[in-house]
Amino acid sequence: MSEVVEDVAEHDAGHVVLTGGEPLLQPDANELCAALDEHVTVETNATVYRDLDAELISMSPKLSNSTPDESAGAWREIHEDERLNFDVIESYMGSHDYQLKFVVADRDDLDEIDEVLASLSGYDRDRVLLMPEGVDRDILRERGEWLAEVCKERGFRYSPRLQIHIYGNRRGT
Repeated sequence: MSEVVEDVAEHDAGHVVLTGGEPLLQPDANELCAALDEHVTVETNATVYRDLDAELISMSPKLSNSTPDESAGAWREIHEDERLNFDVIESYMGSHDYQLKFVVADRDDLDEIDEVLASLSGYDRDRVLLMPEGVDRDILRERGEWLAEVCKERGFRYSPRLQIHIYGNRRGT
């Protein structure tokens, strides 16, 4: 952990995003957030609650479009059982500045997003972000065109996958 803190200090970033898989599964995530002098955003799927020293909790609740196919065996059922934890989502909403970011593959996902939001005791529309699913620039552009219109209609924010538009689908970007 100290190496990460030192690396961040060398870059004088001002803002750090803790992400990658599910960062809150790491045992020292709390300590890392507290040790960083920068503003910290934690990107999480919101299935694990931790009282974090972070300025923003960016929650990406998993929709059914994230469920593995039948070939995943038992993992498919585990994923489906655990992909949404409304108690955790509401705990973050009540304790931190937050945003809810949904990855949208097609228009059918909008009904599921409505169901998730209706299951919450309250949320701010301007804290809901919709991001097109995809790792290909053309697919992202096509999905982004109609999804941006949905955001305008519903009062949500649009979140592009800028790293893919700039760098393509590469690790480390």
